[in-house]
Amino acid sequence: MLSLRSRPRRNRKSAAIRAFHSETTLSPRHFILPLFVHAGTGIQPIASMPGCYRLDLDALDAEVAGAWAEGIRAVVLFPAIAEELKNSTGDECYNPNGLVPVAIRRLKAKFPDLVMVTDVALDPYNSDGHDGIVSPDGRILNDETVAQLCKQALCHARAGADIVAPSDMMDGRIGEIRDTLDDAGFTGVSILAYTAKYASAFYGPFRDALDSAPKFGDKKTYQMDPANRREALRELDADVDEGADMVMVKPAGPYLDVIAELRAATDLPVAAYQVSGEYAMLKAAAEKGWLDEKKSVLESLMGIRRAGADIILTYYARQAARWLAE
Repeated sequence: MLSLRSRPRRNRKSAAIRAFHSETTLSPRHFILPLFVHAGTGIQPIASMPGCYRLDLDALDAEVAGAWAEGIRAVVLFPAIAEELKNSTGDECYNPNGLVPVAIRRLKAKFPDLVMVTDVALDPYNSDGHDGIVSPDGRILNDETVAQLCKQALCHARAGADIVAPSDMMDGRIGEIRDTLDDAGFTGVSILAYTAKYASAFYGPFRDALDSAPKFGDKKTYQMDPANRREALRELDADVDEGADMVMVKPAGPYLDVIAELRAATDLPVAAYQVSGEYAMLKAAAEKGWLDEKKSVLESLMGIRRAGADIILTYYARQAARWLAE
């Protein structure tokens, strides 16, 4: 027999003993549920995201009611905007009677304690499909875009949003949005900054869901290079200095190291987005019988939490909440 003073397996020998020193917890309180909304009627399946739908306002009410009953207290809205409402400057993004403000007011009336998070970016509204205004020579215009984002964030705040989440990756937008909100009296509206949003191949199904793929080129002049980690810390410093209340890494699974870097570098809450491609991969493997969906999803979410995320945006929020309650 081996002569070992230290036997780590002694601390794994029963469920009760394992629970003594379990280091990471996962519960519905950590989730934000992303929801797609459209201005038509009925629900529209998203082929590349089985189990996810574009929801009309009635279906949105029902989905939020179900999520609330399962312990989920926050949702983020992503609008599918009709093509005829799109233009090169995305002006529909700050229409007070547009799809998102109407949905916010409706949900806050029905669920006053629901935390309403809104996406602040031009790509759903931009006829070019980019997160920023495109110049005649094809450049993404930073400062002109930020001016539009400030109007959008203010529109959402006036409708009742609790948190605005700029996902555009334009320079300086956090500070300008903070000043805009404060000057208008919305000092209590939080900013969740997409601090490290990578130019990822995992966004494809999301763009299918919103018909928001860029009409030309890619997003590499504003979203981050997947090869870079140190750059995320530079973005973090800027967002913190400009007044962000929370910071985010997107996608989550392929960037656990970046989540850990941000967690070590800031005391602010850190969010991570388990994006559409991550969801689609898990769904496809489960449908093929190659993975146990429940076990693999909960493991992936636990990994994101273990890396340091306080908040997880995931399309699996409702299923995971049900599984955790079993």
